[in-house]
Amino acid sequence: MDGSIPFWMYIIGFPLLLGPLVTLHELGHYLVGRWFGVHAEAFAVGFGKEIAGFTDKRGTRWKLCALPLGGYVQFKGDMNPASVPDKEAIANASAEEREGSFHHASLWKRSLIVFAGPAMNIIVTLAIFTSFFMIFGKPVSPDPAMETTITAFAEDSAAEEAGLEIGDRIVRVDGKEVASFFDLREAIIMYPGRTLDIEVIRDGDVRNFDVVPRTIKAEDRFGNVSTIGQIGIPPAVTERQFEGVGPGEAVNLSFVQTGKLVDMMVTGIKQIVVGERSVKELGGPVTIGKFAGEQLSLGALAFFNLAALISLNLAFINLLPIPALDGGHLAFYAAEAIRRKPLGPRSTEVAYRAGVALVLALMIFVTFIDIAKLPFFGN
Repeated sequence: MDGSIPFWMYIIGFPLLLGPLVTLHELGHYLVGRWFGVHAEAFAVGFGKEIAGFTDKRGTRWKLCALPLGGYVQFKGDMNPASVPDKEAIANASAEEREGSFHHASLWKRSLIVFAGPAMNIIVTLAIFTSFFMIFGKPVSPDPAMETTITAFAEDSAAEEAGLEIGDRIVRVDGKEVASFFDLREAIIMYPGRTLDIEVIRDGDVRNFDVVPRTIKAEDRFGNVSTIGQIGIPPAVTERQFEGVGPGEAVNLSFVQTGKLVDMMVTGIKQIVVGERSVKELGGPVTIGKFAGEQLSLGALAFFNLAALISLNLAFINLLPIPALDGGHLAFYAAEAIRRKPLGPRSTEVAYRAGVALVLALMIFVTFIDIAKLPFFGN
């Protein structure tokens, strides 16, 4: 950890980041459930032993738990906080027990209640980006074409080696149009070592070149190292300005920005799965806490930007079709809709047990990676 950052920022950064995001996620489940008349027996921030709490007039226990690594809403009829259904109890429930029970709600209501958690995290991301665009506007260049025109090459440039020349204007990378240097950077940074088809305009003619970005280990001011791709083209010197936007355009830009982040996340996971990236690039609670402290030290804007990214990650992870996660529940509901009846109790139990085991294994794995990254373990 960077010695120039007060240690207390690491201590408060983690709960200050994850606490509100997890609470809002669970609040999404709770509010939609309440809207549909489903009773929430418990609303917890964290897991494990309760350290503080109260029971409201509706009978919901609101509590803060000892292990601040998540949270849950336990609805009436749930066997446990993972919302695992008790098939026998559901089938034998009395009319009174069915009233306000999550598992006796209609299929579409259960689906919306489950989806509401990730949806809330997506809304948080969109709200943060919309606020940024409303406050600062959007970056514009007086001459966008100049931004993607090659004016120089860096030393050992992959682009120059592939045959690109000064004056070429890059218009597409692997079929994706690039309208600014930021677009060009985003089209290349995630693909170190992969052959990219770069289309340029030279003397009015369209030409295509196969370029293999160099694999670069980029290090930020805090010593965090990331693997990125570069083709050795420095940005042209243009004076970028920020142009004010209205609410409608700000919302639209926030969707565009969020879409780009989702694309990068999916690409990164694919590359780890196929071996193009190291699993060491994964991060767990320790990494999140470290980043939270670092970004907090840079100010509110950097911290909220990280919050938008983590909130989107929470939505993405929770929507994976793994039993015990929201996406797993939605997968079961999709199967129920197709079959016109729920899956059998045995298959449901086996799937949930496997899902919980997988989630726990992944948590242990990323935590192990986190610990191995700590300075006193070396590299």
